[in-house]
This record gives sequence, C-alpha cells and structure tokens, in this order.
Amino acid sequence: MNLHALKVFHHVALRGAVTKAAKELHISQPAVTQQIRNLERELGISLIKPEGRGIALTFAGNELYRMSGQLFAMEHEMESRMKDIRTGRRGNLTIASTYLPATVLLPKWIARFKSSNEDVAIKVITGNSQESFELLNNHTADLAIIGGGWELPQIHWEHLFDDELWFIVPPKHPYANQEVSLQDMMQETFVIREEGSSTRERFYSMCRTYNVRQPKIGMQFNGLSESIKAVGAGYGANLISAMAVKEFLERGEVARVFVPNVDLRRPIALCTAQHNPVTAITAAFIELIREQLLPEWGKNDLEIAL
Repeated sequence: MNLHALKVFHHVALRGAVTKAAKELHISQPAVTQQIRNLERELGISLIKPEGRGIALTFAGNELYRMSGQLFAMEHEMESRMKDIRTGRRGNLTIASTYLPATVLLPKWIARFKSSNEDVAIKVITGNSQESFELLNNHTADLAIIGGGWELPQIHWEHLFDDELWFIVPPKHPYANQEVSLQDMMQETFVIREEGSSTRERFYSMCRTYNVRQPKIGMQFNGLSESIKAVGAGYGANLISAMAVKEFLERGEVARVFVPNVDLRRPIALCTAQHNPVTAITAAFIELIREQLLPEWGKNDLEIAL
C-alpha cells in the first residue's frame, strides 16, 4: 500500500474536505484528488463519495480511516521513541564499577540522574578493576567507575579525585589509634582483597616502594565490607579505602593505625572504551558527574564524596 497516498486520504477524512487537506499538506487540490484515486485503484474499492458540496466516507473509507489513525499514531510514537533514544532521554545504561564507587558514589549519582531521566534503565555490574576493564572492552558496559586501577592504552581514563588508603585493626588491638612504623605494621597478619583488586595491587606496590616485607595473608575476600567486618570481628589488619571504612570507624567497629611518612592514595576514575562510541545516555550521565559533582570535590574530597 502506498503510504503517502494513505496519509493524504487520512487528512482528507480527518478534515472532511479536499481543500482543507490540500492546504494542510501544502499540495494542490488536484494532487490530493489524484492520490485518493490512486489509492482507491490500488485497493479496488471506493473510499469517498460526494455529499452536498463536500465529501463523505464510504463504509470502506470509514474502516480505512480508523485503521490509518492507529497506524499514524504508532508512527508518531515510533518517531518519538527514536528521538528520545537519540537524544538520551530513553534507553539503557550499563555501568561497570569497582566495589567502592558502586556502594559509596553511584547510588547518589544514579538517583540524581534518574530524577530527570526516568525512562533510562540503569544496570550496575560490580567487580574488581580487571573485571570492569574487561566489561568495557567487550562492550558489555557503557562506562566504568574505577577505584584505583591502572591506565590502559585502549581505555580513556578521566581522573576524578583521590581516595586515601588507611591501615585498620580491631578496636582492642594494641595498635588501635596509635602511631606505628611501617616496619612494625607489616609484622601483622592481613585480611586482603582478591587478585585483580586495585587495593591489593597498591598494597604490594607500597611494600616494594618502601622496601618492607610483603603482607602475611590470613584471609582473602572478594568485597570491601566483608574484609572490613573480618577485622572488626577481631582478626588481622587491613589496608582499606578511607571512604569505605569511615562509617565503621565512626561506630567504633574498627580502629585506624597511623603510619607516619606513608601517604597512600589511589585515584577514582571514570573510564570508557576508546573503540566504543559514547551513546547520548552515557554522555549525559558523564556530564552530570562533571557539572554537578566535580566542582564540589575541590573543597574536601572525602567529605563531599560521602
């Protein structure tokens, strides 16, 4: 069926006159009449009939007008949906994230984004740095928020701010809230993150930098909270994100150990795959982080991020 002729017929039926339809469509009256005749010839049935000085729809014309209304309403809906997707107002956003940003930062960012983008479905996949980079490279994730990690050639890396790393022990440990040398601290047994974790890699790098023994590993966990709670339960020490452990410290569930002359920080970064085009939704989410949050971080990185 000729959709252009059908659209012309629909306008004639809607306005009840060839003249009005021609004016609305910005074409001549003879052109309108010819399109309807072509449609009638294609369908093999009359659609309009003379009535007084105007026209009326035949039974077939009424049926076609009703169905064409549904068709063009659907066409309008399709165009609207495609525009929303193109401009980033509708669609899916998949975020890969390491444990710290997923639990401390992303909930606030996503809530702000969803308040003005309710038709965007957001999925967060949590893992360590290596797993997050893999999700970017195989196009499973649109962007990644990485705590720590390392810059890779195929990854676009945008530094957001730095997170401190603190030594912690159980509340009743002799080192609790004390100043202790790094050499003495490294005599402790540690609860440590899994391989592929940026915190683990930073820990080992620190040992090489300061020429101290590698950590003695007593337990290994695949998450932040689990490793903090193990220390809080009375076992071992840990080197952990300041943002992640702040609430545990305030509640007295763990205690900090102050190690002089050791300033450990790791970057929080926003990453995208260089070979994967950034969608409109992804660009909008990144812009929200830059415009609304980044200017605040200069005041006090830790307090604002939390």
